[in-house]
Order: sequence, then C-alpha cells, then structure tokens
Amino acid sequence: MLSSVFKPYSLKKLFEPYTIRNLTLKNRIVMSPMCMYSCYNKDGRVTDWHLTHYTTRAVGQVGLILTEATAVSTEGRIKNEDLGIWDDAHISGLSQLTDWVHANDAKIGIQLAHAGRKSKLEEPIIAPSAIPFSENSRVPGEMSLEKIEDTINAFRQGARRARMAGFDVIEIHAAHGYLIHEFLSPLSNKRTDHFGGTKENRYRFLKKIIEGIREEWNGPLFVRVSANDYDENGNNCNDFVEYAKWMKDQGVDLIDCSSGEVVPSSYHVYPGYQIQYAEQIRKEAKIPTGAVGVITEGVQAAEIVHGERADLVFIGRELLRDPYWPLSAAKQLKVDIEGPRQYRRGWNP
Repeated sequence: MLSSVFKPYSLKKLFEPYTIRNLTLKNRIVMSPMCMYSCYNKDGRVTDWHLTHYTTRAVGQVGLILTEATAVSTEGRIKNEDLGIWDDAHISGLSQLTDWVHANDAKIGIQLAHAGRKSKLEEPIIAPSAIPFSENSRVPGEMSLEKIEDTINAFRQGARRARMAGFDVIEIHAAHGYLIHEFLSPLSNKRTDHFGGTKENRYRFLKKIIEGIREEWNGPLFVRVSANDYDENGNNCNDFVEYAKWMKDQGVDLIDCSSGEVVPSSYHVYPGYQIQYAEQIRKEAKIPTGAVGVITEGVQAAEIVHGERADLVFIGRELLRDPYWPLSAAKQLKVDIEGPRQYRRGWNP
C-alpha cells in the first residue's frame, strides 16, 4: 500500500538531515515541548526526571528535543513545579541536561516562556490587560511599562543562560494563551498605549523580546504561535502570515504552528488538524515551519515533509507513549536508521 502512495526516495526524507542557520539536525523529527511539572522543590532546577525523560528520547533517535516551557521569571511559571531559567543557579543543571542529550547524538532546544494570566501560582498574576482568561479565572494585574521592560529583559537573560548551558536552539513560547500570545491577540490585549491597539502595536512586545534575545543568541531561533484564536474577533492564520513575515525580518528561523487557548473555545481536533497553518505560513511568509497536532504515524509525518507542507514535524503525546517513536516510524516506512550500538540487536534483528 505504501508503494502506491510514496516513491522510494520520499520515504527517506523524514530521516534526512536538515540544516537551519548554523545547525544540522540528523532528521526532521522534533520532540514538542510538553510540561512535566517535575521540579518538586519548586526551585525550577533540573531533576533526575528531566535527565531521564529527555535523554531517553535522544536514545530513541529524535533529531531535536525541545524542553517544556521554561519560565524566565518566578512569576512566569504555570505551576510551582515548572522548569526555570530565571537564575544563574539553573545553568549547571541545564548544562548537564544538554550534555546528556548531546552524548546520545541528538540536539536540544529550550522553550523560553511566561505564563501571564494563565499562571496558577498563588501570587499575583500579570497580563497586558486586566482581563481574566475565563469567568472562573483570577483577574490579572495590567502590566506597567516598567514591568513590560523587566519581562523583556528576563527573556534576554534567559537566552544568555541558555547559551551558557549549551542549548542548540531557543524557542520563544508565543502560543496557547500565555503572556506573549496575550499581547498578540485583540481578545486579551485592550491596551491604549504603544503595546496595544493596532496589530503593529500588539506585536511590539514580541518584537522587543526577539531583539533582546538576538543580542545574546546567534543560533537558530524558533517561535511557537497559536495561528488561530478560534474566535471571529481574534487572530487567524492570515494575521500570523503577516506576523511571520515580521519575525523573519527580525531573524527568526522557524515558526512552530499550533493554535488556540487564548480564550476558552471549542474546535474540532483530528489527525493533523493544525498542519494547514504550517503549510499556509510556510508558503505565504516564505519561512520554514514546524507542524504539530495529533501526528501519530510515520506515514503521516512523511507526507508532511515530502509534500513540503512543513519543514519539521513536532511530535508530542505520541513520544510520551513511545519514546522510540522514530524507530517505529522508520520501520513503518521501511527506512533503515542507525540507532545506538547498545540496542542494535533489538532494533535490527
């Protein structure tokens, strides 16, 4: 059946190297950021869980591993147990994590994040405007201009620490209703100063974060976006084509295309439901994209890259179910890949 859909050369593209800026990945498979809530001492430091969890996916032949949302400030955590990068004390643990992943022939990136009004901490929460996420959520404090500048600098300092810790990629989390997304969306940003109102003004917060990070970071820079707010008064993919063009001009290398979650909404989830956003942004903004969202089969992933719908395939929950998903995908596609020598008798019986 596969041979009637794919020609032999197309089956291998998922496992071919991909170069972005100054980094070459051994394949097009990316582990999507997924919160682990495993900093049990609530100090944001890497634990044995993180070392085991991420390194296992490196052994499993994922090309690029992205950490969970990593808070650039204490108030930026979703929960107390979030991984952090708000202090130089975090660098040593993060360095150990990058060393372990590199030792197993994979690349690793960090997702820099701030939860904004969706933080579940007991302390005061902040947002561009004093609007709660839902009727059952707390009302955040509207950020002052000084607080905005402090937060921009927190992202810059996070990038500095990421560089010192040996990461290969930085991804800015501008999706899923967290702080940067809150600035981008007219549903959550009702400011009347130069950080609100027009699309250009709503973009200004992200623009300044990118500028700050680029002062500290010369490597590949990704941005995760929610390309559809699923609300007629919110942003849609056409808006994010324009945002993506601006990001490209600023030196962003890839747009990681997710969707939703800035306001409570319902939408139909089905295999590959977000690939359309990666495809449209890639084609119209002429920037590399990553596709994510209910991608579970090797055939499905191969179609995305062969069809040039996206450049990288981000796998989330399926890598929780199967840390060795790349091997399963290669087997399905009848592609030979070289795993760790310790496992070869099992991988290639």
